[in-house]
Amino acid sequence: MAAIVKSYCIAILFLGLVTNGKELILWFCDCSFNDIGVGQVRSERLIQGKPEWNVTVTNNCSCFQVLITLACKGFQSVEYVEPSILFKQGDICMLNKGHRLDGHASIAFSYAWDPPFLLMPVNSTVICTVSGE
Repeated sequence: MAAIVKSYCIAILFLGLVTNGKELILWFCDCSFNDIGVGQVRSERLIQGKPEWNVTVTNNCSCFQVLITLACKGFQSVEYVEPSILFKQGDICMLNKGHRLDGHASIAFSYAWDPPFLLMPVNSTVICTVSGE
């Protein structure tokens, strides 16, 4: 096991030298889509007779994540949801047009429907970077 860790450290050091001080992308990380948290809170607003729900999606990892998708079976809303924030494709919704959500950052949107929808993370790509400077 110690030999494997030592090999990884040598590889990272070598890549840091090869990149000449540029940012180094590490494709191995302890984060996953399971580090995406989804919180929903009912606001006090009613829109067309439906309660409004404020949703916050948070990346609870120090690495950034891209191509975050949520299960959103049957999702609908009488309140407009900006497609650049949440884009429904069948029973899957793409968050933030697939763009990065930085580590420990959040993105929020609201929708109006009754009952609320269970929005669960189903996939993402985790990218960790180390600055060589």
